[in-house]
Amino acid sequence: MKFSNLRFAAKLWLAVGAIVAALLVFAGVIGYRASALQARIQADQLAMHQRVAQSTRWAGLTNLNAMRTEASLLSSDPGVAAAFKEPVAGTSAQITEIQKTISAMDLSPTDKAQLNTIAAARAKVLESRGRAQQLKKDGKAEEAMVLLQGEVKDAVSTYLGGQRKFVEMQEQALAQSEADATSERAMLFTIVFTGLALLVLGLLCGAFWLIRSIQQPLGLANRAAARIAKGDLSMALDSTRKDEFGDLLRSLGTMSQSLGCMVHQVRQSTDSIATVSSEIASGNNDLAARTEQTASNLQQTAASMEHLTQTVRHSADNANQATSLAASASSVARKGGEVVKQVVVTMEEINASSKKIADIIGVIDGIAFQTNILALNAAVEAARAGEQGRGFAVVASEVRSLAQRSAQAAKEIKGLIGTSVEKVESGARLVAEAGSTMEDIVQSVKRVTDIVGEISSAATEQSTGINEINRAVVNLDQMTQQNSALVEQSAAAATSMREQAEQLAGAVALFKVNPSLHGGVPVAYTSKVNAATVAAPVRVTAGPKLAPRPVAAKLPNKAFAAKPAPSKPANVPAPARPATRATLPLPRALAAPKVKPAPPTGSGEGDWESF
Repeated sequence: MKFSNLRFAAKLWLAVGAIVAALLVFAGVIGYRASALQARIQADQLAMHQRVAQSTRWAGLTNLNAMRTEASLLSSDPGVAAAFKEPVAGTSAQITEIQKTISAMDLSPTDKAQLNTIAAARAKVLESRGRAQQLKKDGKAEEAMVLLQGEVKDAVSTYLGGQRKFVEMQEQALAQSEADATSERAMLFTIVFTGLALLVLGLLCGAFWLIRSIQQPLGLANRAAARIAKGDLSMALDSTRKDEFGDLLRSLGTMSQSLGCMVHQVRQSTDSIATVSSEIASGNNDLAARTEQTASNLQQTAASMEHLTQTVRHSADNANQATSLAASASSVARKGGEVVKQVVVTMEEINASSKKIADIIGVIDGIAFQTNILALNAAVEAARAGEQGRGFAVVASEVRSLAQRSAQAAKEIKGLIGTSVEKVESGARLVAEAGSTMEDIVQSVKRVTDIVGEISSAATEQSTGINEINRAVVNLDQMTQQNSALVEQSAAAATSMREQAEQLAGAVALFKVNPSLHGGVPVAYTSKVNAATVAAPVRVTAGPKLAPRPVAAKLPNKAFAAKPAPSKPANVPAPARPATRATLPLPRALAAPKVKPAPPTGSGEGDWESF
């Protein structure tokens, strides 16, 4: 799992744990190194001090024995020599032990070489001292004195000089050891400070990374919140983090998308309301114009009624004349139909004869083809016979040529006969169609006769329809008054709706949404289509023409007598309260134009086209 996907508490505990672990590891390593260094320095210092002490004691005891030996040799009293003999022997034994102790220590090659030099000088001292003591013991005091002042003192001086040099070497080694210890302590302090600096630098880098991992999502969330506060909802927040900041960013993104969808819907609804209010205003204008047109149509209807009465009388006279003409046309059509039937029978006989001729030509063509095949076979057999069949081959070739010419002629005759047959069949079809047409004419004449009868009965029904039209004119006058009241109501509602739509559009215009988050057909388009669908009938200034019979069926006498329309609806609010009008239902205002008035044209002849 990535560090950025951890929860915030886990990040803090992990950072604190890493710091504590780093401090513990660093302290353990430094403590171990310091303890080991201190133990080694103490061991080295102790060993060096012991060597210096032993070397100093060794030099002191050697100097003491040299003084005792010189005193015993210089003294003429035998008791003095006897008195110094035992102490000198004891001191020599101590010197031997010290020399062994120093030799057993961890010495450098230089120290070991110096010890060998000191050992050689001691052996020389012991040898010269023994000879001097022996000379004095033998009574040769002068020779002993000469040996003492010469060889013994030189040997002792060399011996003591070697010891002093060894002591100086040990003191120098001690000083160098102390200097090395100081240098190692300084190196340890340098390592400690460097490690602390690196640890602090690592902690600072880790803190910077942790702070940056916190500041970045917080800054993004802050900027997103600021943009949302300003109304900008187009920012897309889709964080892949799994911590609290990722949850916060995703929540802000979800909030922005939800607000964007809501604002988008509100904006679409605002556009729809504005469109509907505009359609209503346009409908009111159309309704006002239609009201005026309806009044004009009422006057035209009165004039048309008189003209309609004359037209009905004229239609009755024309119906009687059409009846006699239809009977005459029916008789002529029946005679023509019989003649056409005879022509059809004759054409069928000609067609059958043509088909028989075509069959005969086909037989001739087959015979020519078989003759051609036989001639070809004869030519092949003549070719096999060689010189003897050459004349037969010539005859077979001529026969084949004649067969091919016969086949070609038969094919041409067959083509001509086929063309004649097709033309005969075409003529037969035309004659059949003419017969069918004559039958249709006969049936049409019968239908015309029936229609003329229906026209006579329709003239009677038209008289009844005229009375119904008179009552419809009265109802149109009442509906005109109702339309006037609805126009006032719709005008007030449209004004209030337009003002509210402008206020809502101004409030929603502050928001900025992301168009890519709203797929499909916008709601505003659907609303506009619905509004256009509702308002479309309002724009129509004239409806389709009304036939007299549907009017009589849809507008009975009792219907108009039972529901007289008042001059002005009682539920129409006062013009001084547009807000109240905006809340009233509008379907009645939009549904009023569904009652389509009569066309304004004065001619009534076109109304009878359905017959």
